[in-house]
Amino acid sequence: MSEARTGWAHSPTVPVLEIGGTHVTAALVRIGSGPARVVAEHREPLDGEGPAEAVTAALLRAGRALPAGAPARWGVALPGPFDYARGIARYRGVGKFDALDGLDLGALLAAGLPGCTGVAFLNDAEAFARGEWIEGAGRGRAALVAVTLGTGVGSAFLREGTAVTSGETVPPEGRADLISHQGRPLEDSVSRRALIAAYRRASGRRLDVREIAAAARGGDAAAARVLSQAFGALGQALAPWLRRFGAEALVVGGSMTGSWDLIEPALTAGLRADGGAAPRPVLARRPRDAALIGAAWHARAARADAPVRLPD
Repeated sequence: MSEARTGWAHSPTVPVLEIGGTHVTAALVRIGSGPARVVAEHREPLDGEGPAEAVTAALLRAGRALPAGAPARWGVALPGPFDYARGIARYRGVGKFDALDGLDLGALLAAGLPGCTGVAFLNDAEAFARGEWIEGAGRGRAALVAVTLGTGVGSAFLREGTAVTSGETVPPEGRADLISHQGRPLEDSVSRRALIAAYRRASGRRLDVREIAAAARGGDAAAARVLSQAFGALGQALAPWLRRFGAEALVVGGSMTGSWDLIEPALTAGLRADGGAAPRPVLARRPRDAALIGAAWHARAARADAPVRLPD
């Protein structure tokens, strides 16, 4: 369903897309004067495992559903692996968007989105982190780490609002999902598939993550143990990297944070398990809008060829 909010027509706005595995959100975001505001929005269902034609048609439908505006550069936030500089999909063998592998998505969107003068791509977790750095729970922190908990673990390590993707202070490519925990990939312990599998081993039942959380709240000891172990492992894996990076804040978002009452204690315990210092995890302040805001500022900065500056 399309949602349009009044009062946007006379304010500078940036068009954006946020692309996920199950939906795409198109929005007009007003930035640059006071708090950022999503002034028009349209969401389309998306099958990340579908054919390329169906996926790209959904992206274009979402963008074309927005109210008409002046020609502009679009900001597009989407998961990797993706060549963000060139706009080329690199999804071979990842189980999501595989049909797009090798596609020049930048050219396709530039030709098909209304009023599009160019496309500025960035990683969806980085977009979320930048939105929270600009005016969310990590506002203005010199060294901010953000993680998103959904199908897997997304992440971004920001220094003064810019993603750090190499060097000794961050994991490979600045990606928490590439961290190993007890000799195994982190997402073998912390991901939707890992939680479902762990609960099935413990109980003999297959529940999705939201149902596991509900069971834990209802007194199911196996469900509580599965969640505690998973998010404790996340804290243990992140803690040394937070210290190396000098993180001043750890902001957490994503669909799983609907169970923050269960996640936060386990994550905090994991962060402190080795006795070292680590920032206490905080819930995103703008969980619904942060990635849209980050994508809008990215598009504006790309147009101006200038770094993002915090609004007053």
